[in-house]
Amino acid sequence: MTSLCVKSLQKWLFLYLMYFMFLFSPQDWTHELCGWGALTPKSIQVFNTPRWVLFFLCVASFLQGMIINGFINTVITSIERRFDLRSYQAGLIASSYDIAACVCLAFVSYFGGTGHKPRWLGWGVLIMALGSLMFALPHFTTPPYQVSLPEQTGMCSANRTSPCQNKEAGGLSSYRFVFMLGQFLHGMGATPLYTLGVTYLDENVNSNYAPVYIGIFYTAAIVGPAAGYLLGGYFLNMYTEIYLTPEMTPENPHWVGAWWIGFLAGGAAALLIAFPILGYPRQLPGSQEYVAMRVSEAHQLKDGSHTTASDPQFGKSVKDMPRSVLLLLKNPTFLFLCLAGATEATLIAGMSTFGPKFLESQFSLSASEAATWFGYMVVPAGGGGTFLGGYIVKKLNLRCRGIIRFCMMCAMVSLLAIFIFVIHCPNVPMAGVTVPYQSGLKTKQQLDLYKNLNDSPKLYNPVCGADGVMYYSPCHAGCTSINHTQLSTGKQVYSGCSCVVGNVSWGEEGFALAGKCGSSCHHMPAFLSLLFIIISFTFLCSIPALTATLRCVPDSQRSFGLGIQWIVVRTLGGIPGPIAFGSVIDLSCLMWQDKCGEQGSCYLYHNSAMSQYTLVAGILYKVLGTIFFLLASILYQPPPESPQSSCENTDHSMEHVSDLPVKDLPEDGFIVNLHARL
Repeated sequence: MTSLCVKSLQKWLFLYLMYFMFLFSPQDWTHELCGWGALTPKSIQVFNTPRWVLFFLCVASFLQGMIINGFINTVITSIERRFDLRSYQAGLIASSYDIAACVCLAFVSYFGGTGHKPRWLGWGVLIMALGSLMFALPHFTTPPYQVSLPEQTGMCSANRTSPCQNKEAGGLSSYRFVFMLGQFLHGMGATPLYTLGVTYLDENVNSNYAPVYIGIFYTAAIVGPAAGYLLGGYFLNMYTEIYLTPEMTPENPHWVGAWWIGFLAGGAAALLIAFPILGYPRQLPGSQEYVAMRVSEAHQLKDGSHTTASDPQFGKSVKDMPRSVLLLLKNPTFLFLCLAGATEATLIAGMSTFGPKFLESQFSLSASEAATWFGYMVVPAGGGGTFLGGYIVKKLNLRCRGIIRFCMMCAMVSLLAIFIFVIHCPNVPMAGVTVPYQSGLKTKQQLDLYKNLNDSPKLYNPVCGADGVMYYSPCHAGCTSINHTQLSTGKQVYSGCSCVVGNVSWGEEGFALAGKCGSSCHHMPAFLSLLFIIISFTFLCSIPALTATLRCVPDSQRSFGLGIQWIVVRTLGGIPGPIAFGSVIDLSCLMWQDKCGEQGSCYLYHNSAMSQYTLVAGILYKVLGTIFFLLASILYQPPPESPQSSCENTDHSMEHVSDLPVKDLPEDGFIVNLHARL
């Protein structure tokens, strides 16, 4: 009996010793601790959970969306004005982000996919922060921005110097290279976020919860641009030289707002959020259990070459990259999902760039009003659609083919709603462009007006006459003086305007109000309602499409597959999207800016033509997207061991499994992170 007790005690001592050896083994336990190198305080292990990873990645994606897709689109016009840039130069600045991303995506997704993902993510956020600070740098290295009083008022003045006389003196246009460098750093830094960040979340949570986590992650990326539009509009109402008191208002076309504040604040916030991300381990505690429970839904190639990706050593050498690319190119489901994503990205990129301009032209809104309305639309429609898409996949337990069919249905709904672009608003009458100048002027008034127009540099500063007609500037309306300033709006009222006739609203002839004339069109509520549906259903299929992409490729190719998909999406959608929509919209231009004899940006669009061209482009890309989703669903071949029902779970787990992720361990030991709750 004593011998039996001694043997039993020895056995338990041995197991107890093995447990502690395993617990403190550097290769099995410490590599799952949260910290920086040897610094792994016990107090911060409470953050070593999927929820906290999601939180920090959401903050990073929010900042990326706010800076690149929000601030950039909001301030690009102000940067053009401040640094004497042409439209195509501003386009190069915007495209530098996508160019950098395309250059880095294959490298980052391939080597980062088999490396330490949090470190790649953290360093990426640091580089993105550096890009934001670089983007704001020109404000501090250029002389103060000042505008002379005649240019502010737009009055006719014969002794005013032409801005073309000093065209080559300033040299501020060279700062476009600094902006391009900042955007290039933005693109490099954001590359790991939507490839390695997505796969890191997918690997460390139950596959049923993965669409929800990824949906929340992308929702933050959608809310970010909306915040950028709203904050950017707020900053643009502040004068760029914040220590000066300007004599003009934000409605003046020569006004330059404080475009740089958002980039300073965003860069500083990105610096702070990078350090927690750098502290996360290669794998979260309990992640191996989820990997073991997951059932592969990868597309099965007819020649069986997809089994190559199951080799544990595959993908760890640069020599395997060509074979990895070949495997993805032989996967028709993956290819058509990439093409569908490219068509959706074209619409998203085009509408995010020119959506505010469309609202501004159709409904005679100011630039800040149009940006604000567009921001209000993106928050509930884009953010809500993104989150709801991930939730629906989780709630219905959709498998790969069912997810693709769901995406196809979303594309069809948004295709029907896009016919709202049939509706358009008539142009506000503009003297000399859409309506002729009135013929009641006396001969002396005509001679004085033509003389003033020839002597002035034709600076665009629209005014609305008392007759309801819009004029290019106070000078073009024949105005001779400023009568007063409206207290309610801060707008200037001009008098002595010889071209303005009628006694319509102000009780006296010859008056004009600074700014564009308001539109009498009442289609705005209906248009915004259907635009809300288009945005909602476009983003509703974004997370399901991403989930289908992750499931139709082997596990070892998920990061690289996302990288290749982003290259296709940016090359065929993100980069040409704004160019295609911009070219289509430019076809409807009625009046171009004359920049010292060269064509600049468009001042006035033909609303009917703009709506028709936008409708044709929208229908084309939505039809293509629907077809690509249909082909991806038809050509998908699931593994033979995979459950065939499109509504079954993807895990070999019980219906109600404990929410404490437990790592696969030897039979005589276990490790549980009590904070790692889903």
